[in-house]
Amino acid sequence: MRARKEEPMKKLIGTMVAALLLSGAVARAEQVDRVAAVVNRDIIALSEVEKRAAPELSRLNGAVQDPQKRSEERARLLKGALDNLIGEKLMEEQIKELGLSVTDAEVDAAVADVKRQNNATDDAQFERLLAGEGFTIASYKDFLRKQMSRMKLVQLKVTPKVKVSEEDLKSAYTQYTKMESGDAEVHARHILVQVDPKAKPEQVEAARKKALALAEEARKPGVDFAELAKKKSEGPSASDGGDLGFFRRGVMVPAFEKVAFTLKEGEVSEPVRTQFGWHVLKVEEKRAVDVPPFDQVKGELENRLKMQKTEKYVEQYVQELRQKASIEVKI
Repeated sequence: MRARKEEPMKKLIGTMVAALLLSGAVARAEQVDRVAAVVNRDIIALSEVEKRAAPELSRLNGAVQDPQKRSEERARLLKGALDNLIGEKLMEEQIKELGLSVTDAEVDAAVADVKRQNNATDDAQFERLLAGEGFTIASYKDFLRKQMSRMKLVQLKVTPKVKVSEEDLKSAYTQYTKMESGDAEVHARHILVQVDPKAKPEQVEAARKKALALAEEARKPGVDFAELAKKKSEGPSASDGGDLGFFRRGVMVPAFEKVAFTLKEGEVSEPVRTQFGWHVLKVEEKRAVDVPPFDQVKGELENRLKMQKTEKYVEQYVQELRQKASIEVKI
């Protein structure tokens, strides 16, 4: 009898000791890296949240001078980053549960596609481009693999719900014609001075001064902007003289686009800050855009509507997962 009584007692003591050891380990871990949230049994560290929000936080430091407003905006950015990470954690659980996976060949094909889209002609240039966004080749492949896994989950759980009717398309075309009518497209070149997302304020300022000097040089009589871009730009388009071709509104990042559509033909901008660094723009040409007929843009409009509806249904799907999950936010 005694042996049977002692056995449960040993198990209980063992469990208590394990719990004490675990709590000590968690306490030590939290001293090193605070826990931002617990999603079911998974932990999201504060460092993960800060890393996700790093590009926006970097821009914030130079854009908002008031300490209180900067603190409030920082909190908002961290909350948004945490919400995204929570959603991703929940989707990852579903991916594991459903046994979805992405092969190395699929990841390599995606990397090759990204290289092609960014005109990265060699690995060294691509690595510099990734470094500007805080990635190594290995970490970017891991990022892509997770993204592609989530896309497979979306295709399985969300895509079947997405429907676009003929009425939807005609309504979208009406809005499209209102937006595009009388608008222009711009042919621009740029010189990029890269800034690391984790750069300190003094490094950001040093890069701005470098870009300012390049803008002044570009405005000098007889200076060929394209040749200057080839020699000085740190962006992937440097080999093409910084040529961005013609583009319409809604294509470039907002800060870049705002300046491009404000400049006159032949005019060179002051340095413009984006997540990539400081840009010096020159507008080569502006031209009016005729609104194409419905049949010509129908496919584009359909893709756009499908994307918008997919985003909406993904948000709903994640909210459903959140309602079923145990989530504890600690920041």
